[in-house]
Amino acid sequence: MRPTKSILLPFLLSALPLLLAGCHHSDFPSVPAGFHEFAYVANSAANTVTVLDLVYLRVDRTIRVGDNPIAIALNPHKAEAYVLNAQTASSNGSVSVIDTANNSLVATIPVQRSPAAISVDPTGTVAYVANTGSNSIGVIDLPSRRTVAVLHTDSPPNTALVAPDGRTLLVASSQAGTVALYAVEPVAPPTHTPFGPKTKAKTLQPPTLRASFSGCLGATSPVILPSDSNKAFIACPASNQVLALQLAAAPNSWPLRYDPFLATDHALALLDVGQNPTYLTMKPDGGEVFVSNANSGSISEISTQTDEVGSTFGVGNRPAHGVVSADNSILYVADSGADSLSLYAIDDGKRLPSIHIGYAPDALAFTTDAAQRFLLVADRRSGDIAVIRIARQGPSLFQMLPAGASPSAIAIQSNAINP
Repeated sequence: MRPTKSILLPFLLSALPLLLAGCHHSDFPSVPAGFHEFAYVANSAANTVTVLDLVYLRVDRTIRVGDNPIAIALNPHKAEAYVLNAQTASSNGSVSVIDTANNSLVATIPVQRSPAAISVDPTGTVAYVANTGSNSIGVIDLPSRRTVAVLHTDSPPNTALVAPDGRTLLVASSQAGTVALYAVEPVAPPTHTPFGPKTKAKTLQPPTLRASFSGCLGATSPVILPSDSNKAFIACPASNQVLALQLAAAPNSWPLRYDPFLATDHALALLDVGQNPTYLTMKPDGGEVFVSNANSGSISEISTQTDEVGSTFGVGNRPAHGVVSADNSILYVADSGADSLSLYAIDDGKRLPSIHIGYAPDALAFTTDAAQRFLLVADRRSGDIAVIRIARQGPSLFQMLPAGASPSAIAIQSNAINP
């Protein structure tokens, strides 16, 4: 005899909580109420930015920007993203400003020819753009959304990076094999007190050349120590080396009083690594730098304290961008010539099982939550974004999200940014 609907319905309703509990994992990613987080993916061949909702894991919208967007920088204190549009080799580039509170395009800032890199200072008030086609560095005042100074360089710059302490701008030229260091006067925002009038913001002063170094053939992918910004490392792919630089200490600082040698910038070493080192990845604590040796299929580990190359271990084909987890335990490397993401347990000194994710993985970015619940990996060939779930039982491919043609950069911002 078949049970009637009146008998089945109460049974199913009573069993529903048990069924849901059985399908729920205790460590399934969760976020606080009211939390919003979006990934911004620059699609170089589509002239768009895809906005991914990382709470609901879906495409939020697509924003038309300038031609050939190649990089994205975030403002650390304001809900804005800056998309660098390289345009064509014969035309000037631009920076598209996206309001990340409502995911809309709010401004376009002209820059010079063939921009290759953009870096925002720690105050969120200044951006620096390396213009390869114009032999210049553009200085952008972000509140007014305009270029306020142009620094002319001796050779085409391909990288501009502001140090975490905001005192140094590092400019690399892969064509000339040079690295230039500029002194930056930090910008103080306007302030006020209960007992006095508001003080004016300090006038933005253009950076001034402080030192220059040669011999880093193909110079690219610089990193600077996060703690005190006193060292920089730059990949030299044409000579299979990494250049280590000592950056000058701040005037009247304790390190300078202790050691007068730190008053100026110095080249510390040219370190031999694998073949064609193209990307450097630094641990969040600044203890080690990992070198992606594209033609060796390997990673070299550099101690930032001793400036020495330690272990070298094999990964997949043509390792490219890397990222280290916030707890400094796992290195993730995109194997751009394969379909995998390589993992390396740093403390244990051993490789972990790779994750198969797509045809040509490249750019990487973690979500902003403390647990880093997801790692996003862009696939240049397929135009997809692999969502890697970070869980106690180990990382695994969780979902694939569509982006546009040739995604080249990912930046992630939540509504929990510092004011």
